[in-house]
Amino acid sequence: MRDVHAPLILIADDARDIRDPLASFLARHGFRTRTAANAADARTILAEGGVHLAIIDIMMPGESGLSLCAHLTRTSRVPVILLSACAEETDRIRGLDHGADDYVTKPFSPRELIARIRAVLRRVPAELPSPPTGRRRFGRFVHDPTRAILCDDAGRDIELTTGENRLLGAFLDHAGQTVSRARLLELMRGRSPRAYDRAVDNTVSRLRRKIGDDAKPAQVIVTEWGGGYRLVGAVETVE
Repeated sequence: MRDVHAPLILIADDARDIRDPLASFLARHGFRTRTAANAADARTILAEGGVHLAIIDIMMPGESGLSLCAHLTRTSRVPVILLSACAEETDRIRGLDHGADDYVTKPFSPRELIARIRAVLRRVPAELPSPPTGRRRFGRFVHDPTRAILCDDAGRDIELTTGENRLLGAFLDHAGQTVSRARLLELMRGRSPRAYDRAVDNTVSRLRRKIGDDAKPAQVIVTEWGGGYRLVGAVETVE
């Protein structure tokens, strides 16, 4: 008899020869599963609720898995494991930027994937505290986390990726404090530092460019050698 309390895993992959055997394998190991051949079908399933974790293939026809991942992390607390045939570090970092919790390359071992699923479910609580939704000012910028933008004093809107938006929110939450890379990854979404060893550094570099803080040494997001990063300056809530 199927355990109605077992974690429900959504598998979104256009390749039936991957999607269906994986669903059967997960079911044999105590998970409930639902499958989708594209992002549109996945969105329908996700809208019904109850999904504990989504496994999403990056290369799908129509909307990409990266776009679906970004939507999911903006609108829900469902963790995401991305599947991809690309194994380069830059591809893993792109996955983080779009909000993924882990990244698995094809071909993969189903047993290893189960271990990754269980690890993500342990790391990401079922109910995470909601991130701040109010706007906050630092320097000449106002951060709007709901819209994932920065607005400068000239009225220019600067779009942020999911990773940049979450990372900036973590810096604003801990203004004036040195925050380690590992802790920043946890604050962004409970990720394992081993999965994205250089992701924070790359995201910080992009944030610095967007706020004009890319001169050396940086003045706003300061590198604390051996420690991590620190946001310098006052942070104010904007009504």
